[in-house]
Parts: sequence; C-alpha cells; structure tokens
Amino acid sequence: MNKVLKVGIATVQEQRARSLAIAAGTRTRDAEEPNVWFPSVTAMARVLSDENMALLKVVRDQQPDSMDALAKVVGKHAPNVSRSLHTMAEFGLVKFIKNGRTVMPQATFEHLSVQFC
Repeated sequence: MNKVLKVGIATVQEQRARSLAIAAGTRTRDAEEPNVWFPSVTAMARVLSDENMALLKVVRDQQPDSMDALAKVVGKHAPNVSRSLHTMAEFGLVKFIKNGRTVMPQATFEHLSVQFC
C-alpha cells in the first residue's frame, strides 16, 4: 500500500455544487483534488483525532486479524474501537474485510494530506 488519502475542507454547499457540476459534465475532477471532504475543521478534527490516528497506525502497522484483537492491543473496549473505526470507514480511512464471523480492519492509505479549499 502506497496510497495518499487527500482530505479537503469545504462547506456542504461547496461540496454539493462541486458534485453537481461534475455530474452535469460542466466540471471534471482534478486528479490532485481531495477524495474525502469534511464540512469544517472541527468535523475533520473529530474524525482525525489523535486517538483515532493511533488506532489507524496500529491497524496499518500490526494488521490485527479482528476488532477484538485490535481492542486488546490498544487496551480499549471492543465496542468503542468498533464505533471509532466505523466512523472512520464512512470517510474512507479504513475498510473491513469479513472472514466468516470475524471482521478485520484494514487501513486504506499510508499517508494523509489535508487541503483547505
């Protein structure tokens, strides 16, 4: 994995206008544009908190084979770890690989870049 996740900050109205213009064909998505958008720095800070970034680092570096294994490594309750990871999954920071009844978290990027638009 050598993927850079590009994060942008833009109001909901700006994000909607950008999406509608792309859908209408009046604008194309630039390859350098962010692929994850937050409506505010506050919203981004909640998702990209120090605690969540530490979780992602463990996921990326240690590749735990389940949520329970991850929770054990970080010393947190599994439901709290699961909730944090599901929130991050909404923004494309992590994905889940199902193996029977077990769910393995997987980081989707190696580096993070933030743009203010």
